Amino acid sequence: MPSPDKPLVVKCPICKRPVPWTPEQKFKPFCCERCKLIDLGEWAMEEKKIPGEPLSGDDDGNGDWH
Repeated sequence: MPSPDKPLVVKCPICKRPVPWTPEQKFKPFCCERCKLIDLGEWAMEEKKIPGEPLSGDDDGNGDWH
């Protein structure tokens, strides 16, 4: 557990730079907006996925939830 005078430090998921977990660090867990946008792009391009079973084929694709 970090002490009150020394914040928790995590590694940026993209570039691995240290990121202090403080209110001033507005892009946490990323070190900067660039790394945040790179990560978002990877999700949008489906380069990253949450593991699990595929959804069933019952969805008609119109986005309505029954």
